Amino acid sequence: MSDLGHDPTGNDDPAGHHDPTGDHEPTGLPEPTGDHGPKPTPPDNHDRGPTSTGASTGVPTGTPARAPGHPQASTPDRHHTSTLSRDRTRTLGRERLAGRISRFDRRHRVDRTLAHAITRVTGEALGPYQSAVIRIGFAATWLLFLLREFPHREELYGPDGPWSWDLAQQLIASNHAFTALMWADGQVWFGTVYAFAVLSSLLLMLGWRTRTMSVLFMIGVLSLQNRSIFMGDGGDNVIHLMAIYLVLTRCGQVWSLDERRERRARDARARGAWVGPDRAGPILWTVLGLVLAAATLAGKIDGGLLGGWRTIYWGLWAVQGLWWLAGRYGRSVQPRILLDVVANLVHNAALFVIMAEACLIYATAGWYKIQGTRWQDGTAVYYPLHLDYFSPWPALSDLLSASGTLMLLVTYGTVIVQVAFPFTLFNRRVKNILLAAMITEHAVIAVVLGLPFFSLAMIAADAVFLPTSFLRRVGGWAARARGGVFSRLGRTLRTVPRPRKEPERTPETAETAETAETAEPPHVGFTA
Repeated sequence: MSDLGHDPTGNDDPAGHHDPTGDHEPTGLPEPTGDHGPKPTPPDNHDRGPTSTGASTGVPTGTPARAPGHPQASTPDRHHTSTLSRDRTRTLGRERLAGRISRFDRRHRVDRTLAHAITRVTGEALGPYQSAVIRIGFAATWLLFLLREFPHREELYGPDGPWSWDLAQQLIASNHAFTALMWADGQVWFGTVYAFAVLSSLLLMLGWRTRTMSVLFMIGVLSLQNRSIFMGDGGDNVIHLMAIYLVLTRCGQVWSLDERRERRARDARARGAWVGPDRAGPILWTVLGLVLAAATLAGKIDGGLLGGWRTIYWGLWAVQGLWWLAGRYGRSVQPRILLDVVANLVHNAALFVIMAEACLIYATAGWYKIQGTRWQDGTAVYYPLHLDYFSPWPALSDLLSASGTLMLLVTYGTVIVQVAFPFTLFNRRVKNILLAAMITEHAVIAVVLGLPFFSLAMIAADAVFLPTSFLRRVGGWAARARGGVFSRLGRTLRTVPRPRKEPERTPETAETAETAETAEPPHVGFTA
């Protein structure tokens, strides 16, 4: 520390006075600046460089120094230097602040993106139109297959099939697969299960009680396919997997009877009308619970690991009841919001699995084709066209196979599309082009090779990648076509003359009728 009377520049007052406050009385000497005395300056006032004087007097190097005893103090230079220093400090502070703000913005941008992604995944069920398309597609494919094979149902899955009931029972006991056809051996029970599968497919396609019908649809698919596992092909395997995945999706948000019922109830509440409680849902839930309890007590459902299918069915039944109770008797909306978040998470995860499954099917098919010699030399497509089993139109097959160049292009194009498709999902335009090519390929397979249900199953799986704008446009076209059909039907019904009911003839009415016949007919308009 320095004494109060000490001058930091080393220049004491000539009069010998030391003012500790720094306020000097006028003594005829030069008035000191804020530095308690005159500063030494270099000979040239315009020199701003470092001087030896400045170094010897304690003034920082690079600052203008004043010679001792100089009659004029360079106050403007000191003010200019301090202004530059303050500006430099302010600039440096602004840069540091800008850096902090930039880092904060980057962190805030990342946090905002992450929060938006979490909100999207938990706040809504993604892909409502895509999930509705795969629901309608797979349900319609299975329904058409069951109706097409109705005359041959007993040979395929019933008692008259080559895979007997005893062999199926031994296989089910080893792999713990589920099938309701193993509960009884008889044509009556088989016919009941087959009709149940047809009805559940129809109701799921229409979207009536979609959550329940998706479970019943899965039961119908598993019951028939696991009864005779050697009767299926690739399309049946796809339906088998997708029937399980559809249970986890909220596939009735659009294009369903459930959505129409919810919309009508919402509009009625907006108008202030009273909407009665749902009665069909609880009745259906109670009946299915009784059937499940009876099957469980009878030991018809295999427990397996961690309860197996028994745990799965009872868990789905309990979730349905919890959902209804939360919506019916919940005192607040928090339980329903929590259930919605969980349902959205499960739906989005299942939809992602469906997309991954479709990509895996095409990727494995393409890579296995590459390893085949017939696919390498470009002749693989030629041989199926000349098999009687895959030639419903022999003339068309001969026409296509007559061109070797066409066979080469189709063979290589099939491999390229299947291998490249999973890698083009992040490029919308390329993905849509390959998707259209694959759908066209399956349509050609359905006609040329006579595999309609396999092609329909694969097209339904491909539909999960269709753009939402295209699906909305297709939905608009379908709605307009339906409205046109109903309007024409209504006009036809209105123009059909209905038979008029003749009144009973009494003596009074008979006399009135005779008088009217003999009377002059009335004139219409002006008379002559």
